[in-house]
Formats: sequence, structure tokens, C-alpha cells
Amino acid sequence: MNSIDSKERIKNHFETEAVEFDNLILKLIPFYEEMIEALISTIPFENNKDINVIDLGCGTGTISLKIKEKFPNAKITCLDIAENMLNIAKFKLSEFHDITFCLGDFNDYTFDKKYDVVVSSLALHHLANNIDKKIFYEKVFKSLNDMGVFYNADVVLGSNSHNQNISMKKWTEYMNKNVSIEEIENKWIPNYEAEDRPAKLYDQLEWLSSIGFNNIDVVWKYHNFAVYGGQK
Repeated sequence: MNSIDSKERIKNHFETEAVEFDNLILKLIPFYEEMIEALISTIPFENNKDINVIDLGCGTGTISLKIKEKFPNAKITCLDIAENMLNIAKFKLSEFHDITFCLGDFNDYTFDKKYDVVVSSLALHHLANNIDKKIFYEKVFKSLNDMGVFYNADVVLGSNSHNQNISMKKWTEYMNKNVSIEEIENKWIPNYEAEDRPAKLYDQLEWLSSIGFNNIDVVWKYHNFAVYGGQK
């Protein structure tokens, strides 16, 4: 599958599942709320500070809403490839007047201003390969103000095949608490194999370091899901 076909498949996937997404993600992603809480906790600014934030692959706006609840003066750009997702985010965030919604692919996005915070959740693993990921992290770094932070909550690979097999087993066990094993084997695992291109966590930490990020850390991890990033 070439990169254009892959992007179209991913876009169609999220367009179709947008309405059910918030409920579905709790069934499929282990300890999702804990993971997002860890992501928000990494933002190192005073709660009343004016900060510029971009949420890459914002989905239905869950992360942006939690950022606004903690940082009421934050100005947020919500970017997503799926119009249905973005429409739900607009509704969820409708009480706020300092949020910009952008329909587009983050891989092609031109950062036209500086940000204090760049966040993403369950999105950047869709970048096609390790080279694309590293190039994208470089773009993120350049888009940050000094002392700005980038944190990503995402799917990662184990450092070896044994650890990766354990992670997949644990993920399947978690999903099977909520959905049938038939659905997992016939839908969610094939979707993962067709659409997702995760990278090893420690490779990504090394990329961040080589790009120039400081204070790099893994603030949360459960097998093949992690929250990690650093500061400019």
C-alpha cells in the first residue's frame, strides 16, 4: 500500500468512527484516561499563563478540552485529518472562543507560528516510517518557543521481538475485556497492522536528543503505549 492509499484509509477509518470514538477509545486503549492525565501533567506552565498550544491529530478534542480546563488562557490550534472528528471537537469546545480548528494532515502541516506546547495523542504513529518521524520531530522542535515542550502519547514498539509479543498479548487481553476476541482478531489487529507504523520508544528518545530537545523523559508507559517528550 503506497503512502497516499494509506493516508486515505486512515482518514476514512476516522471519519467513519468519529461518533463512537470517545467510547471506543476507552475500550481499546489501556488506561487511556490515565495516559492523557500524564500527558497534561507534563505541561510546565502556571495555570493562568497565556500559552500557545497545537494539538496534532486532535480527534474529538479530548486533550484540548483538558488543556483548557487546566490552562484557561491557552490559545489552541486543533488539527485533524477527519472532518467528522473536527466537527465533534468544535462542539465539545464550543464554549471557548480562542481555539482555531484546522482540517488537514499534520504530516503536511506548515507551522506558521511559534508554540509553547505541542501535544499529540495516538496520531504520530501514522507517519509512514522512521525517517518521516524524525523529520517531523525536527519540524516540531523548530516550531517551539524557547522552553516550550513537546509531548506525545502514542503507540510504540518494544525494543525486541519478545517484548513486542508480550505487549501485543497484553493489549489483546485488555481489549478482550470490552470486545470479543473475534472482533479483535478480525478488525482491530488487522487495522493496526494496515494503518499503524509505530517505532521503538528508545529510538524516538534518541531522535529527540539528537534534534536538540532537553529534559527528555518517559512520563507514563504501559507495554506498547507511552507518553514521552522533551523541552526546547
